[in-house]
Amino acid sequence: MPGWGTLINGLAVIGGGLLGLIFRKGLPQRFQITLMQALGLSSIFIGIAGALEKMLVIQARGVSVQGTMLAVLSLAAGALLGEGINLEYRFEQFGSWLKKKTGSDEDDRFMEAFLTASLTICVGAMAIVGALQDGLAADPSLLITKAVLDCLIIMIFTSALGKGAIFSVIPLVLFQGSITLLARLIAPVLSDGMIANLAMTGSMLIFCVGVNLMFNTKIRVANLLPALLIALFLTPLF
Repeated sequence: MPGWGTLINGLAVIGGGLLGLIFRKGLPQRFQITLMQALGLSSIFIGIAGALEKMLVIQARGVSVQGTMLAVLSLAAGALLGEGINLEYRFEQFGSWLKKKTGSDEDDRFMEAFLTASLTICVGAMAIVGALQDGLAADPSLLITKAVLDCLIIMIFTSALGKGAIFSVIPLVLFQGSITLLARLIAPVLSDGMIANLAMTGSMLIFCVGVNLMFNTKIRVANLLPALLIALFLTPLF
């Protein structure tokens, strides 16, 4: 039955978060800091690997690069659109509401944990392709694989940043569930090139998440999310 993949993925996120809370109680502050830096470093290399996988083309004469102009235009236009809508602020409003409803007012890192975890597990080709596969063929296998990865990711996020990471399950279920429900409408429109460019742009955003974690910077990644849609629309032109 369509939808099982997202359900399993959501349960895995919750399970990973609960395990992370158990580990967090026994971790001294210095362990949590180093763990967060390790998570940032791994996110940076996951982002680099995902982007280069789509950008580098191996030919008989050597290695060439594709998609650079599309990436530049997508990120620039996405930044303008995202800042205009101020998606980061919308996420923060929802995060603040969750923080109050869950009695987490004293948790200084709740918002950071929620935003960072949500972006990490929702941005990427596996979420979209897996949800489409689940909706079209009732095949949750790709989302089950993603569920295992997300379980580990959220466990580490929760260990390092706190329980806010667990609530990333809400945007995950809404995002993937919507794609599964609308799969028959979306699938005919998406080409392989669109999915490849989506994966490339999503990997760049994951890189930005890693930079924020590793260097304690503040790239407004949520305001770059429209770049994903723009990459889809620009694909026929490139």
